[in-house]
Amino acid sequence: MTFDWHPEGRKPYVRVKKTRKPPAKALFKDPKTRELIAKAKESAPIIGFGAGGQIVSVDLDAESPHILVNASTGGGKSVTLRCTACQMLHHGSLVIVLDTKRISHPWAHGIDGVTYCRDVADIHDQLIALGQEGRRRTRVADELGIDADPKAIGPRLLILLEEVNATMKMLARYWEKIRESGDPKVSPAIDALNEILYMGRQLRMHVLLVAQSATARALGGPEVREQFSTRILAKYSVNAWRMLAPEVHPAPKSTKHRGRAQVVSGGFARETQVLFFTEAEAREWATTGKTAAAAVGSVPVQLHKPPADSLADTPPASTGELPPASEPPTDGVRTADSAPAPAAAPGELAANATETPPVPPAPAPVDDDQAVGLREAVEHHLPYTLNALRFARANDPTFPSPAGKRGAELLYRVGDLKKWARNRPRAATGTTDLD
Repeated sequence: MTFDWHPEGRKPYVRVKKTRKPPAKALFKDPKTRELIAKAKESAPIIGFGAGGQIVSVDLDAESPHILVNASTGGGKSVTLRCTACQMLHHGSLVIVLDTKRISHPWAHGIDGVTYCRDVADIHDQLIALGQEGRRRTRVADELGIDADPKAIGPRLLILLEEVNATMKMLARYWEKIRESGDPKVSPAIDALNEILYMGRQLRMHVLLVAQSATARALGGPEVREQFSTRILAKYSVNAWRMLAPEVHPAPKSTKHRGRAQVVSGGFARETQVLFFTEAEAREWATTGKTAAAAVGSVPVQLHKPPADSLADTPPASTGELPPASEPPTDGVRTADSAPAPAAAPGELAANATETPPVPPAPAPVDDDQAVGLREAVEHHLPYTLNALRFARANDPTFPSPAGKRGAELLYRVGDLKKWARNRPRAATGTTDLD
């Protein structure tokens, strides 16, 4: 309901109106909806439809460079991100997915312009690289001046940070594990994320952050949370509303209607039916229109040390799952664990059983830049069988590209193979690559 108070005159009155609700559904397959999406600007993707079917969108350039999505389990967090990301990919933006759950956005696997990081080590490195890219863009913007075309800074970057509550804890634990004496106590990846959030919209870098409970502690402080002038809340509690949208009072009652959320921006809350793309529709829309691959070459900084041919190094699609690594190597290939000990050097005494056998030399450090064949990768670097890697090479569209040839044998960079293995989607039961 809405209320209009009229206290003037002899007969004061209040007028009560029943508000118009958003549509029950907002589907991309609706021809009219699709037409509206096609007309939307790159900087203002459509989030959904509000009262009377009015378009609800947020202009990332003019209104809010970053968006916070807060909802409990089943509140449609990933659906909201999918809706926004596929529209921006359609216009040529680059998308970085940081997903510790590993399975939040299967529609994005193998798409040009998408970098998908699942392993905490890769998420750590990617955030640091993004921080460096932000500082580079700041220097470029300063050199170009105020009248320069914003596109000259580089293509628009959209960073999808899934489940920030768990990701922040994992990044902190990872840094505690790898940091050395003299290193700062706070993870540089978390510092880099904060830098990006504080950077201006002119840099064309935007964070879509997902949380089940966006507390100040989870985000790194109340000042970090203030960088999200647009917040999308679904399946929220009264405490969550008071924490994230205290300027809107009284708090609207949370609804169980599927796909319904409150978009809070500029001191107002708009009840919104979030636009729904199926996995196939999101992939189809993201891969049509202006391709992101055309803009990749304009980024001089390589994000997350990708292969030389592309910035968009994505992990394998679920259709390219490897056979279990515990499968016995029936093709006769030894794994690194089963390799025989090095033979004694010529001229060494081996007959005297009472003498202490010579200590084998320490293995040489592995150079991730070296190029190896699949057989050598199985023997020394990866916990898979040769058949498993050959299957992945034939069926996984994101298997690393060859780095060269040795005769007829294709060679692959060790670092690319390791990164691909780390970011491969795992089973939902929580098993690891070695299980």
